[in-house]
Amino acid sequence: MRKKIKVYNSQSGYDLSAPTYDKKEKYLDSFEQDKLMEIVGEVKGKKVLDVGAGTGRITAELTKNGAQVTALDVSEKMLEVLKTKVKNRKLLECVVGDAESLPFADNSFDVVVAAFLIVHLKDPTRFFDEAYRVLAPGGVLVVTNINQKEAPEVDTKEGKIKIESYYHRPEKIREILEQLAFGIEKEFFVKEGDNWVNQIVAGRK
Repeated sequence: MRKKIKVYNSQSGYDLSAPTYDKKEKYLDSFEQDKLMEIVGEVKGKKVLDVGAGTGRITAELTKNGAQVTALDVSEKMLEVLKTKVKNRKLLECVVGDAESLPFADNSFDVVVAAFLIVHLKDPTRFFDEAYRVLAPGGVLVVTNINQKEAPEVDTKEGKIKIESYYHRPEKIREILEQLAFGIEKEFFVKEGDNWVNQIVAGRK
């Protein structure tokens, strides 16, 4: 009989998976088909908040493009890996924190990016509200919504685990953003055949 796989919350689960997480980087990239950074657009000289930054897959690209990036994650161990990947440390600040209670002042950022984040939030409304608050007027939130109805197995040194995750319909994500006064500017679906794999949305404050 197969051993039952334990489900962890985001902090504990990602602390456990941090040492091996980067093995999945190409797999994670495939969910975006190079569209995420294209939708984020020009970031040189801008203040960008990467929420759920993990080991820095997006943060490294943002700093390479000249953005001043604050990388926030609930897992300190993931951020420790991230720090090793950013060459220009003057462009980076790392903060351990909660996406649903962002520890930043109002109107602090030009762009907020959240890739592979809301799949771990039961209701993304609070995060979207916080993103709106910390964005400067005219600022942009870019978020990805993975079509994931069951948490995948993650390899760690303690064996396979799962990390709490939730499924969100694309129309529901648009609806919440619009209710919070975001203007939807761009939306792109990564698909496999007729099935959507990932929704990438940009909303302006």
